[in-house]
Amino acid sequence: MHGDATLNTEMSLEPPTLETAMKVKDIIIEAEAITGLKANLPDDAINGLTQLVKSIVDEAPLSEQGLQSSKKMILNNLANRIRVDHYLEQHPELLQQAIETPTFVFGLPRTGTTLLINLLAEDPARRAFIRWESLNSVPPPKASEVRTDPRYFEAQALIEQSLKYVPHISAIHHENADSPTECQFSMSQTFCSQLFESMIDIPSYRKWFLSTDYLPAFKYHKRLLQLLQTHAPGQWTLKNPWHPLYLTALKEVFPDAQLIMTHRDPVEVVGSACSLIKHVRLLTHEHVDLEKIGSTTIDIFQRMIDNIINYKVKYGENSIYDIQYQDIIKNPTESIHNIYRHFNQPLTNEAKNAMKKYLTDNPKGKHGKHEYILEEFGLNEAYIRSIFSDYYDRFLL
Repeated sequence: MHGDATLNTEMSLEPPTLETAMKVKDIIIEAEAITGLKANLPDDAINGLTQLVKSIVDEAPLSEQGLQSSKKMILNNLANRIRVDHYLEQHPELLQQAIETPTFVFGLPRTGTTLLINLLAEDPARRAFIRWESLNSVPPPKASEVRTDPRYFEAQALIEQSLKYVPHISAIHHENADSPTECQFSMSQTFCSQLFESMIDIPSYRKWFLSTDYLPAFKYHKRLLQLLQTHAPGQWTLKNPWHPLYLTALKEVFPDAQLIMTHRDPVEVVGSACSLIKHVRLLTHEHVDLEKIGSTTIDIFQRMIDNIINYKVKYGENSIYDIQYQDIIKNPTESIHNIYRHFNQPLTNEAKNAMKKYLTDNPKGKHGKHEYILEEFGLNEAYIRSIFSDYYDRFLL
């Protein structure tokens, strides 16, 4: 239930300190000043924001620059949430529009989800969640102006700037302003998102995040998609490696969703994912505990795999379409054909040609080569293979 932007902490694992409460109140006031709108946040969003701020204040080993960038990240998410909620209050009819058979691509991080979503998004019949619109959603863009809207150019300028100063991040994972982005950039506006836990070392937020109810985050996600499709419709085709953490909530909000999971050798997945977290945190932290990154990554991946198995037990083996990373890399065209056949959907010549052009324009390694050392995270191949032995047996060829 919505109310005014006052603090409600009844659902918190621990009550916030006075310092945390004041900081949350100040952040909301600052976001209201940025937007010129009154916040009308639901209890779940305020609870998530409180958990996040408390954990940052109490635990995060951030540099001064990191603290400022974290605050800016929170403000950007909160400001967009306020604008979205206000717009939907003015246009409630948008919430009556259906989100029909959305496609969700997920898998352990670093398993080819980015390539797959980028290819699918080339189909003109599909609608992707675009990077620039994720945090600058109001007013909803027109389909013909996705690459001409001033907000696109503003976002792309920031990306070009980051390429000059931190090109190694793009070598690991690159998105342009008009690229499909991850659903977590919608969920982050509910402050229930794995985004924060991966970017910042905040153990108590991580504990809360892994035990909380994700349903409000998906309900907001749907509201945001309903807004964004106003002038740019299509079959929503979405991606988030972390969706296996909350498949039950996804199923409840999007009961007719088409689910696709990518699979790759965990030895490669774990090392690559740990490396990405390491390099992101090095930009903002006073110190980075590499072995902690290794252990928490293993833990969260085990949770994801367990959830996938449980989901398949409940809804059937074919409730999720499985696809191998090696197949996507070696023969992406055939992989796409198999997906369309599986879901009994037409693959037009226009879509095929657009996908071929994407592959030509974006060769592997375009933004550099990603290199990492598994052992620096306190891990080795034998340990990973033993930990994920059931995953190897069930999902890998």
